[in-house]
Amino acid sequence: MSRALAILKEVFGYHAFRGRQAEIIDHVADGGDCLVLMPTGGGKSLCYQIPALLRQQAGHGVGIVVSPLIALMQDQVAALTEAGVRAAVLNSTLSSGEASAVERDLLAGRIEVLYVAPERLMTPRFLDLLDRTRVGLFAIDEAHCVSQWGHDFRPEYIQLSVLHERFPNVPRIALTATADSLTRNEIIERLALDDARVFISSFDRPNIRYRIVEKDNARQQLLAFIKAEHMNGDGGHDSGIVYCLSRKKVEETAQWLAGHGINALAYHAGMDAQVRQHHQARFREEEGIVMVATIAFGMGIDKPDVRFVAHLDLPKSMEGYYQETGRAGRDGLPANAWMAYGLGDVVQQKRMIDESEADDAHKRVSSAKLDALLGLCETAGCRRVRILAYFDESAGPCGNCDTCLEPPSTWDGTREAQMALSCVYRTAQTSRVHFGATHLIDVLRGNSTEKIRQWGHDKVSTFGIGKDLSVSEWHAIFRQLIAHGLLVIDHGGHGALLLGEPARAVLKGEQSITLRRQVSKPAKSGERAGRGGTRTDHTATMDADTLANWEALRRWRTATAKSHGVPAYVIFHDATLAELARSAPESLDDLAEVPGIGASKLERYGDEILEALRAV
Repeated sequence: MSRALAILKEVFGYHAFRGRQAEIIDHVADGGDCLVLMPTGGGKSLCYQIPALLRQQAGHGVGIVVSPLIALMQDQVAALTEAGVRAAVLNSTLSSGEASAVERDLLAGRIEVLYVAPERLMTPRFLDLLDRTRVGLFAIDEAHCVSQWGHDFRPEYIQLSVLHERFPNVPRIALTATADSLTRNEIIERLALDDARVFISSFDRPNIRYRIVEKDNARQQLLAFIKAEHMNGDGGHDSGIVYCLSRKKVEETAQWLAGHGINALAYHAGMDAQVRQHHQARFREEEGIVMVATIAFGMGIDKPDVRFVAHLDLPKSMEGYYQETGRAGRDGLPANAWMAYGLGDVVQQKRMIDESEADDAHKRVSSAKLDALLGLCETAGCRRVRILAYFDESAGPCGNCDTCLEPPSTWDGTREAQMALSCVYRTAQTSRVHFGATHLIDVLRGNSTEKIRQWGHDKVSTFGIGKDLSVSEWHAIFRQLIAHGLLVIDHGGHGALLLGEPARAVLKGEQSITLRRQVSKPAKSGERAGRGGTRTDHTATMDADTLANWEALRRWRTATAKSHGVPAYVIFHDATLAELARSAPESLDDLAEVPGIGASKLERYGDEILEALRAV
């Protein structure tokens, strides 16, 4: 471990490992296989980068990193190169000439770490190339992609078991940020990691504040959220990601936000490739961009200063939600995970499962995963406790989610639940057809619409019995009844609702039902994400001198990143820049003690940093 610590300091500029990093690195460097589950921002990349360098130095050969994410490959190779590591990438972005040059360097032993897409890795040509070189380890990043039960299944990942068969003496490390027990077991089975050690770190991201609000003009709610919590003093705003389910909604939302003063861009798989790549490059390289995207965007984006992730549509599973929200606050600073959620989301996701071409087993698993997420949305308890419990981790209330900060009240909704369930039963009994929530609420509230008169539902016993409750209150009740399984959505019934098996006990008065009152409260002006509403940026506690250093260093970093053609965070993360601003080092020896400055960056940038600080 002394050599591992030396690499940590010399190459990456850090003095100590975090969590189980040291244990994992020691195991892999010694030739052991393992599966690593560690949250986004927890330092997964060092768990394979340092063993790769250790084994390469010991003569075992190059470290091969398998990743499906072009953006992540590019960022990590750029960061390693800046740190003085001989790193390269092989993926579809390279020309044939560039790819051939990388292959020659690989055969000549001039590469320490090579990132490769799984499609390229599994070609006979590349496997033959590996047969002719020395391989020190295989790292399989985003390992959940191998699981058909996971949220981002990639068929090409299944073939990666060939690595164990073809290179039995090369250690393998599989890594992911999100995997429930079902997904973990499939990763182990499909990658033939039966004898591997499993390292599970805490899934907790204490710097992220989780907030879920009832939908009521979601775009306006989103804009209010951004303006309340993520505007900067200079009139700009934080970087963020907004997820939408459809491509059309992505484009409309981006355009709407831009029209209201937010620097928003759209991203989805159906866009022109050049426009899409340009938008992604701007998000990576510029500050204060809000990317509105489908889930095609985000996995592998290594941008550390994303201050918020917002969902305008319900994700498909807890893993998907956790993976997407985990892209906020990778730098460890306070960040927000915000979602607007309504009855229509529940109906839409249930319908998508029912109408999918998956077999019954997959539909059952998908439904169970969605139900777990609905449980998170409807809980009156701590959101973080619910998330961690899903990943088999226990915790107490966090004090940093909406339900902890503004505990929702609960009420005995048995009588109202009986009204709703009776209405479902009576309307179906009368017409032999099932109806959706909008029609049922009209019946309960006694609205004599043309559709109600057409079906004779103004004559049923439940007509008008719920007129004392508003439409939004009834929507909340129906949504919770679905989440509790008391109502189910008809297969192919276009959102029609049927009684679930547990409904009988409630209708007979044998079981009571507790519901939550969830009121969407706009954030107080100036309240920021994080424990106690602390600001999310580094400048909050800076005095005038430190702030002047910070601005000078940011200008230097921006110019340097532009000249190198890389995002600013590849040069230095904000945390390193902030420490430089505070400590104001006066010599290269002082600089060497700042976290994040390794030997290569000290040699390359040391004099420039000192000059920038002296000029303040």
